Amino acid sequence: MKRIAKVAATLAVLALGLVAYTAAMARVGSGTAPDMAPAAERADEIRVDKSERRLKLLRNGAVIRSYTVSLGAAPEGHKGREGDERTPTGSYEIDWRNPGSIAHLSLHVSYPNAEDTARAEAAGHSPGGNIMIHGIANGWGWFGGLHRYWDWTNGCIAVTDAEMREIWSLVPDGTPIHISE
Repeated sequence: MKRIAKVAATLAVLALGLVAYTAAMARVGSGTAPDMAPAAERADEIRVDKSERRLKLLRNGAVIRSYTVSLGAAPEGHKGREGDERTPTGSYEIDWRNPGSIAHLSLHVSYPNAEDTARAEAAGHSPGGNIMIHGIANGWGWFGGLHRYWDWTNGCIAVTDAEMREIWSLVPDGTPIHISE
């Protein structure tokens, strides 16, 4: 019985420590962003294939990096409105970056465009927004590649923290991103 009590106490302490760590990291933010890679090494295009769960960085038409991603919790189809948990499809660009994101670093996808907004408003909805490429939620980076086993974002494109640091350094603002089914 003493052994069970020790194991239970140890698990409780670990769980409390994990909760405290997660809460602290959520308050701290992403930390220091990496420097940009030299211009000759940077991507000039991003392609995301939702059906394959792949994000590819390209330079002069050649793939320079490829990552397995998680998408919105309801990934099939184009994002139609705020809260539908879909990752949009179409052509956009990376238009700003957030080093203090609630997830480890984030690059903003320029969704919604004028067509997305008109379509959503015609249906009586807000198109939503704040679609990002980002790492794991702050405090959960230890989860690593396990996040890939399900689609869990609200419509964003998620990678590991280490991958996000690499993407951040290789993708300048203004980079076109093409998201396909």
